[in-house]
Amino acid sequence: MSLSSSPPGADSSDDIAADITTAIAEQRLPPGTKLREEALARLYSVSRTKIRAALVMLAKDKLIDLVPDKGAFVSRPTEEEARQIFFVRRVLEAALVREFVAKASAADYATLEQHLQQEREALSKENPQIRSRLLSDFHILLARVVDNQVLTDVLTKLAGRSSLITMLYQSTRDAACSSDEHVEFLQAAKAGDTEKAVELMLHHLHHVEKALQFEIPPPGAKKDFVKALLA
Repeated sequence: MSLSSSPPGADSSDDIAADITTAIAEQRLPPGTKLREEALARLYSVSRTKIRAALVMLAKDKLIDLVPDKGAFVSRPTEEEARQIFFVRRVLEAALVREFVAKASAADYATLEQHLQQEREALSKENPQIRSRLLSDFHILLARVVDNQVLTDVLTKLAGRSSLITMLYQSTRDAACSSDEHVEFLQAAKAGDTEKAVELMLHHLHHVEKALQFEIPPPGAKKDFVKALLA
């Protein structure tokens, strides 16, 4: 039986990792849930070796934490961690925007506009994992235009963690607002209005942070079922 609503058949580590990712994104495996190898092996009718490989993939993407001598747990980013991440991002991205407006070409804007279309498509399909990744990638694309490898590396790490946080704690409505704010920012940048673009970026990051919902709703029957399987 699969954790997701899709038909069973997750027989590879990649499939299992993808299925668990979906369950995490849909909050059917809430932050902090312990993922027991033996229970997952029974659930997917595979060896524990395949389960371990899937868990390593999930840990690499920061979706779970592998704790020595304790096991695997769905990652639980804290509210304080989110506040710190968004504080640093506001400092970095204010400078990033100024460099971006100065350096961006028509081809760069075309690439970003295409990316915005992908964001809208992901929102229409209501896929929390893909939408969070695409919303995060928009900022990384800005950094790549600036062509500062150190800045790009730092922002990639921050944005990756932010993506997990928004996947877990951002509503679909707020995700749509984020995409709208990307559009407004890009319009100001394309018009060459640097200060307005900076203002819009800072407003955007502040809005994303303030809209995060850190209180997980009480588990329903479906969540109880999954947790019972993994207990």
